[in-house]
Amino acid sequence: MTTSVESVETYTRTPVVDTLKTENIGKIVRLCGWVRTRRDSKGGFSFIEVNDGSTFNSVQVLAENTLPNYENEVLKLGIGSSIEVIGSIVESPGKGQTTEVKAQSLKVFGYADPATYPLQKKGTSMEFLRTISHLRPRTNTFGAVARVRNEICKSIHNFFQSRGFVYVHTPIITGSDAEGAGQMFKVTTLDLDKLPRTPDGAIDFEQDFFGKATNLTVSGQLQGEMYATALSNIYTFGPTFRAENSNTSRHLSEFWMIEPEMAFCDLEGNMQCAEEFLKTIFNDVLTNCPVDMNFFNERIEKTTIETLKHICDSAFIRISYTEAVDILLKSGETFEFPVSWGIDLQSEHERYLTEKKFKKPVIVYDYPKDIKAFYMRLNEDGKTVRAMDVLVPKIGEIIGGSQREERLDKLEERMKACHLDPEEYGAYLDLRRFGTVPHAGFGLGLERTVQFVTGMGNIRDVIPFPRAPKTADF
Repeated sequence: MTTSVESVETYTRTPVVDTLKTENIGKIVRLCGWVRTRRDSKGGFSFIEVNDGSTFNSVQVLAENTLPNYENEVLKLGIGSSIEVIGSIVESPGKGQTTEVKAQSLKVFGYADPATYPLQKKGTSMEFLRTISHLRPRTNTFGAVARVRNEICKSIHNFFQSRGFVYVHTPIITGSDAEGAGQMFKVTTLDLDKLPRTPDGAIDFEQDFFGKATNLTVSGQLQGEMYATALSNIYTFGPTFRAENSNTSRHLSEFWMIEPEMAFCDLEGNMQCAEEFLKTIFNDVLTNCPVDMNFFNERIEKTTIETLKHICDSAFIRISYTEAVDILLKSGETFEFPVSWGIDLQSEHERYLTEKKFKKPVIVYDYPKDIKAFYMRLNEDGKTVRAMDVLVPKIGEIIGGSQREERLDKLEERMKACHLDPEEYGAYLDLRRFGTVPHAGFGLGLERTVQFVTGMGNIRDVIPFPRAPKTADF
């Protein structure tokens, strides 16, 4: 039994994705969305393509000239106009579509002037779309990016929640630098034109809002460790900030990080978790976003689906840093950055290992201590630490992590060697004084992951509103 037009309540909206399902043929629906195209027929009707972002595909609306507002409103609809259609889902006689909506009424919410609306039926560069980030999600590409990004986020939460991890919100404003890099954005309420000074001429941060120098966080790891040493398994998922003046296709100043931390866990357990984590994300995207992923595979990067499937089906190779360097030295390859023990592996080295040597994802572990952060557990050789990087084709490193240094004396030695004041990390050191445990964790950049999955060429196109040097619009 079909529903009458009058019984379709105003709050009930049928998403486009549901109007495209053949099992819904015969139903009366309230469809709302934005016009993608309008074609008028001499027979006295118009075909209007409508999309609401619920799916990559649009639904065709058949609007006949018997509608009371056909001449005055329907024939004025341009791309970008927003409408409400109440009508029935019918089988479509057109090629490439199974259903369409036959309009019984059509209401215009808002017109978009074709003379000024910047998204028309023509090719548009990614550079231009970044200047209209408020409108670019209406395009096929950026709608697909948003849905894939959403699926990845959902998969991340499901992965950890299903394994008993506790989601912890770590602070965005912090007084410490987890990486020891110093490239941080300062947070202050001081009047920059009248900065208070100490007797020796330094800025007097005691007069600032927090009474000390503070910054935007580069990582939630240190605070995550604090909760892991009470709740065992936790993860953080939030924005992080790096004040690096990097204008590349792989760098952002604001990005989202996922950082699990596991108590009673060593490097082996850390590597296993990271492998399962990536496979789960990629499998979920392939399973739940088939239309969007087919678009990326056809229009953006023709091997993205094949690459993801290969990763899901592969056992990750595990080699030490020393073994990796030996392989690179014997490869016969000419690298832009020469290889020697002690260097930080570059993307070209990582990609050789995963694309040419093993043709699989590779986890490299036990890196030289001098190129890694202070908190990583020192190995017995005194030269390397229990660090790991997960490498995948096309980009190299996608995950970085380590077993943490749980021994108080070793941690203090490493901090001093890195020119960090242990007194500024009193709370962090307390974790080693009061019931210390072996623990490990890693970090995954959300945007790097979305870029890898979609094949998008620039990381600024996989975050809604990119923040980069000289870029803070919208």
